[in-house]
Amino acid sequence: MEIKKFQDRVFSILKEMLPAGASIGVAVSGGADSVALLRTLRALAGQVGWKLIALHVNHKLRGAESDEDARFVQQLAAELGCFCEIAEIPLPGTANLEQEGRLARNTWFREMIRRHSLHKVAQGHTLSDQAETVLFRLLRGTGGAGLSGIRPATPDGFVRPLLHFTRQEARDYLRALGQPWREDSSNQSLAFDRNRLRLELLPALARDWNPQIEGTLAAMANWARAEEDFWAPVVADLAARHITSPEGAQLCTTDALTSLPLAAARRLVRHAIGLVRGDLHFIDFCHVERILALALQTEGSGRLQIPGVDVMRSFNWLRFASPGTYSRDRRTSSPAPIPGQIPLPGGLSTLSLQLSDANCSYNGMVDCLDRDLLPGPLELRTWQPGDQYQPVTSSAPVKLKTLFQEARVPLWDRNWWPVLAAGEAIVWTRQFGVAAEFSTGSSTQSVVSVEEIADPPKTSSPGKHPEPGFMRLLD
Repeated sequence: MEIKKFQDRVFSILKEMLPAGASIGVAVSGGADSVALLRTLRALAGQVGWKLIALHVNHKLRGAESDEDARFVQQLAAELGCFCEIAEIPLPGTANLEQEGRLARNTWFREMIRRHSLHKVAQGHTLSDQAETVLFRLLRGTGGAGLSGIRPATPDGFVRPLLHFTRQEARDYLRALGQPWREDSSNQSLAFDRNRLRLELLPALARDWNPQIEGTLAAMANWARAEEDFWAPVVADLAARHITSPEGAQLCTTDALTSLPLAAARRLVRHAIGLVRGDLHFIDFCHVERILALALQTEGSGRLQIPGVDVMRSFNWLRFASPGTYSRDRRTSSPAPIPGQIPLPGGLSTLSLQLSDANCSYNGMVDCLDRDLLPGPLELRTWQPGDQYQPVTSSAPVKLKTLFQEARVPLWDRNWWPVLAAGEAIVWTRQFGVAAEFSTGSSTQSVVSVEEIADPPKTSSPGKHPEPGFMRLLD
């Protein structure tokens, strides 16, 4: 590999990503790819005034070998005249060490971006890494987004200028420089899925099927990435119109999903999952299909769990939320003074109780109780199974559960459903109004007006405005 040609190709990529005079963190493991990246950036830095900081993470996984990697990086940085930051971040040692390590390193790199005011952190992913990533995800069962592979640049500050170079090209470049590198002995262990793919499957595919398999898979990633970039604003618009976000959950109607083209529905589901989790790691094609099947079923209830997300259906709503955020038994109660204002369970609205000597004018939002008919002090509590009363619109007592069914109130909204009671008697409840035996009439002398007032939203964004008791689908 001609040294100048390699460096010129990297420069043509990086000058589109980084301004002159930028401060750049360079992630250096000590392996060939990251060492090639550091050597190249150091050779180019003087042309445009880039300032470099070498960043190394020691996970202590290989004992003395890991420590030697750290010393190698520190010495190389000193020889090149670069400041070096080294962090020791041991890993818990669960089943997926590779994923754990990547997340830990990227978290620390983002911290370095803030601490040193870095423009970006450059990472040494190569075209060979891209090919492995795409094939690995394909075998696992990913969709189009997964096939887009490793992005050349990310919104949180990472750039990968070596994605157009194979691993072999990086090694040839270092040999031309006479630059040694470190070999990670664990990369030869077939105990890791990624290593089996790199050492056995890809060489077999290159030998028996396609000698240019790495380039073919990388081209597939480029194709898929362009497709995802096209879809991104489309999905954002769909989410603004079809997803609401009460209490940390994400709600979407089944009608929205079933009416959309399948490609759009799949992406909207993935978007909702991402809003709950913050990422889409381990979310595969089968997870999305199970959710769409739940939306398509004729019965209006169901529940399933995918990694990091609890998905519930109630009537024509789907609720995406973190596991453990839904409970059937949410019992709260508090005194309800007259006059007074009491925050309602769920934290989205307030119940206002006011006294008047005249019957309040009904406007669809205010209900009226005859104070003299109330059997005692009022208590505000949540609905509990077995609750029943007779609304003014009914000729006989009816269970609240029946009213919920008739009004198609989703299961999760019932958890915080406010009930105003006096002793054992229910005198009012949200949406269904006052009890017939406590309602005002021609002989009423003292009126208690009951009004639910929506609290101002904590944040304002299109399509995210909660309504008391309901989450509506925006048109």
